[in-house]
Amino acid sequence: MKNNIFLVFNLDEMNLAIGSVFVAFLLMSFIVISFFYFSRKKIIQKEIEKKNLEINHQKELLRSVILTQEEERKRIAQDLHDDISSKLNVVSLNTHLLNTPNLSEEELLGITNNITDLTQKALESSRRIAHDLLPPVLEKFGLHAGIEELVAEFNTSKSVHVIYKNELRFNINEIDKQLHIFRILQELLNNSVRHGKASEISIEFKTINGKETCVYIDNGIGFDLKSEDCQKGLGMKNIESRINFLNGTFSIESNKNKGVQINFTF
Repeated sequence: MKNNIFLVFNLDEMNLAIGSVFVAFLLMSFIVISFFYFSRKKIIQKEIEKKNLEINHQKELLRSVILTQEEERKRIAQDLHDDISSKLNVVSLNTHLLNTPNLSEEELLGITNNITDLTQKALESSRRIAHDLLPPVLEKFGLHAGIEELVAEFNTSKSVHVIYKNELRFNINEIDKQLHIFRILQELLNNSVRHGKASEISIEFKTINGKETCVYIDNGIGFDLKSEDCQKGLGMKNIESRINFLNGTFSIESNKNKGVQINFTF
């Protein structure tokens, strides 16, 4: 009888223990599942926030490209209206003067010379506008020749000395890619001279870690990378958007009065 009571008592204790373990197991499972659920939810939320930041950044880059294109269109329209159109209007007026009766030889020669002079200036202006849109040297001889001409133009100013070195072989058939690189260098050079007040600039193309890279350095006044003007500057946004088109990367190092170094791959 005592053995039976002891057996029942042990079974009750065993059932209670098993029940306690089962409840503890359920509780632990609930805690673990809840932990993973909320952790996963937090990770997903961070990924969504990261994607939203990337999307907003891409929108900002696209906006800068559109603004740059609009500014370029306005500049070209202004050049066409103020320069070429005005000259052609005067040519047209002079052409009508040729129909004036009883013109002396001297008057006729003066009108003809004026027409020739204005036509020549209009042609020069049209060549300049075409050169700004797509430099002929770049189109005919490739990026290397285009950069050499660009550097020579800046060096003729005597206010800045630009050194250019190239260890790469550019594919002359990749005109779109080369035009982006050319525009990036134009923007960088203009920024260095106008805003950075640089007197020496170095441009070097070489392979770094297996990637075609441009290393751009100037000795200008530099800038604060954390400043709002730097982060929102249209010029830097334009450069970044072009590098994105090239599927490249870029890095900037700069401090006040210590110049700028920009590396970008393409």
